[in-house]
Amino acid sequence: MSRWQGNINWGDVAKSGVSFVFVKASQNKIDPMFIQNITGARKAGLLVGAYHYLDESVTTPAQARAAANKFYTAILAGGGVDLPPVLDYESKATGVTPAQATAIALAFLQEIERLTGKRPMLYTYPSFIGNFTGLSAYPLWIARYSASRVPEDAQGWRSWEFWQYSDGTDGGTLPSSSRKVNGISGPVDLNEFNGTVADLQRKYGKREPAAKPEESSAQSMQKQIRVLYEDTVGIGYLIGDTTYVSVTSLADVFRFTVGFNDSDKAAIINGRQLQDTRLIDGKSYVQVRPLVESFGGALVWDNNTKKLMIKKG
Repeated sequence: MSRWQGNINWGDVAKSGVSFVFVKASQNKIDPMFIQNITGARKAGLLVGAYHYLDESVTTPAQARAAANKFYTAILAGGGVDLPPVLDYESKATGVTPAQATAIALAFLQEIERLTGKRPMLYTYPSFIGNFTGLSAYPLWIARYSASRVPEDAQGWRSWEFWQYSDGTDGGTLPSSSRKVNGISGPVDLNEFNGTVADLQRKYGKREPAAKPEESSAQSMQKQIRVLYEDTVGIGYLIGDTTYVSVTSLADVFRFTVGFNDSDKAAIINGRQLQDTRLIDGKSYVQVRPLVESFGGALVWDNNTKKLMIKKG
């Protein structure tokens, strides 16, 4: 699911019998429809997942780790995921060997697992899976468009977690004998979980926070910093290696609506709840980078004045 499907009526999608959805989160940047799609799907009661499309510009493990960080930023901006974060790796640049492709995939998978605390999943095709060796510890989402039989074992994987059995024009059909999903105009990929709907709900039904790296006692110490919001100076906090700023101050800069969930004091921005909210001295602080970037803003650190500046895009 990506920007190519346009606007989607997620209520109709849920009524059609769909239980889960994977939404494109990022490639070289956040997909322009990601926030709208994942928010709408979540509100409709679907289990939500996100994937990063690793394109041929990524040719080294270092670039793969940088891509994983972009993906993580998108996941946070979208309010977290229920299903495993997905690396979509299905083509590579000329000259990238299978050993290098494996190293690239492993670097991405390890980095997104470190950031999110969730075991990620690999999505690929049978024609590309031969590039990988030793990755079968990660769940597999395989694309194989056949109505007659499920994917065969390959490259060390003894089973698959999800199977993409149609691209909306080729392959299998829904139980209704149609490839059309109500609420979506045009073709859309169809997928099956390796289990029943009850199995799916038991395994992924309780959504975890977007992610919080484990903190040592030293990391959990708060260091106060100065923050410049346009023309207003305020304070923020450095907790471990993550910067938190006032959510209400950000709301004034980017003109978004902010509320709070009284049960756990989490911030609610434009109707979606942020997973990592810190209550400090009675005020709510949120991770600054993913939120600012999701609104098209930028962060600048002035080392001379030791001040973080937040700018509109």
